[in-house]
Amino acid sequence: MAFISDALLRVKPSATIAVTQKARDLKSAGRDIISLSIGEPDFDTPDNIKKAAIAAIERGETKYTPVAGIQPLREAIVAKFKRENGLDYKPSQTIVGTGGKHILFNAFLATVNPGDEVIIPAPYWVSYPDMVAIAGGTPVAVETRMENGFKLQPADLERAITPKTKWLLLNSPSNPSGAAYTHAEMKALTDVLLAHPHVWVLTDDIYEHLIYGDFVFATAAQVEPRLMERTLTMNGVSKSYAMTGWRIGYAAGPDKLIKAMDMLQGQQTSGACSIAQWASVEALNGPQDFIPERRKVFEERRNLVVSMINQAKYLKCPSPEGAFYVYPSCAGAIGRKTPEGKTIANDGDFVSALLEAEGVAVVQGSAFGLGPNFRISYATSTQVLEDACTKIQRFCASLV
Repeated sequence: MAFISDALLRVKPSATIAVTQKARDLKSAGRDIISLSIGEPDFDTPDNIKKAAIAAIERGETKYTPVAGIQPLREAIVAKFKRENGLDYKPSQTIVGTGGKHILFNAFLATVNPGDEVIIPAPYWVSYPDMVAIAGGTPVAVETRMENGFKLQPADLERAITPKTKWLLLNSPSNPSGAAYTHAEMKALTDVLLAHPHVWVLTDDIYEHLIYGDFVFATAAQVEPRLMERTLTMNGVSKSYAMTGWRIGYAAGPDKLIKAMDMLQGQQTSGACSIAQWASVEALNGPQDFIPERRKVFEERRNLVVSMINQAKYLKCPSPEGAFYVYPSCAGAIGRKTPEGKTIANDGDFVSALLEAEGVAVVQGSAFGLGPNFRISYATSTQVLEDACTKIQRFCASLV
C-alpha cells in the first residue's frame, strides 16, 4: 500500500517556487543572481496598516477569530465591493482566508466532485490546475493566443463547456501574462455563461488595482448581475497593499457557497490571523492614495521591460494591461545554440541557459501551460530591471 495519497500524486511542485529556490541556491554559492521569478511587490506595507496591526496587538486582539473572519473586516469587504465594483453583498456572504490561494482552494474542495471539470485559460497561474486536481476535479486548459492578448475568446469558451463543467476560473489581470479583460471582453464571456446555467464563475481579481493607462477594471458579477448567484469574486490585500506575508485573502458569493466554505475552513485552519485581519480592515477602509502612486511606478517599469525585451534578438514581448508581469515569446530562440553548443529545444532550456549564463532567473512558460514563453516579474527596482534586461539581450545575442 502506497504511503502517499493519490490526491498528492496528482500535484506538481510549484515551478515559480522551484526557480526562486534555485536562484537562492546559486546566490548562496557565490553567484551574482538577479531573480525576476517571484510575484511580490518590492514596496513595504504602508505605515497606517502596520500601525493598525500594532494597535490591535496592544488592544489584546490576539484570540481566535470567527472562522469566516472578524465582523469589521467582513463589513470592510462589503464596503470595498460596493465602492469599487458596484456589487451588493451582505457580510454573511463574505469569507476571509489565509491568502487568496486558500480561498480558491477551499472553493474547489467545497464544490468539486470527481469528474467535474474546471475551465482554466492558459497561460494560468501554476497552482490552479493542481488545486482542481487535489479536489478530485479535471482541469481543462484552454489555450489563448498572443495575438489576442492572451485572453480567452468566447468561441473557445463555448467549445470547452461540457455537461461536466462546474467552474470557469478567470484571472484578470492575469498572472503570468498581465492580460486584463475590458468591460466588453468580459461581457462577451458572461454572455456565453448565461447560456450554460450549470457553470459557475470564479474570478481571481487579486491584481485589480494594478492596471495601466486608461484601462478600466471589470469583474464578471459587475458586468453581468444575472451571474451573481453563481459567481465567487475573490480578492486580497497581498498585491495592492504590499501585504504578501500577512496572508489575507477574501471573497464574496452566494450564501450556500460561503456557508460550505465556512464549514470546510472550520475543520481546516479556522479563522485567519487576528492581527493580519485588523491590519486588513485598515487597508480596505483607510487611505488609498498610495495605490495610484505605486501603480505609476509599476507602469514605468512595465514600459521599460517591454521596450528592452523587444530589443533582444529572437524575443517578442506584448505590452500587458495590468499586474506586474510580462510574458515574452522566445519562439525565435528555439533550435538555436548557446556558445557552449547546447541546443535550446524549449522554453525550459531557454530559462535554464539564461540562468547559467547571465544569472537572471525567470520562469518558463510551460509551467504556466503555454509556451514557448517565459515570465518576467518586474516587481523590483528600475536599476535591477535595466541590468537584468541588458543581460537577457546579451544572452540572446550570443545564440547562434
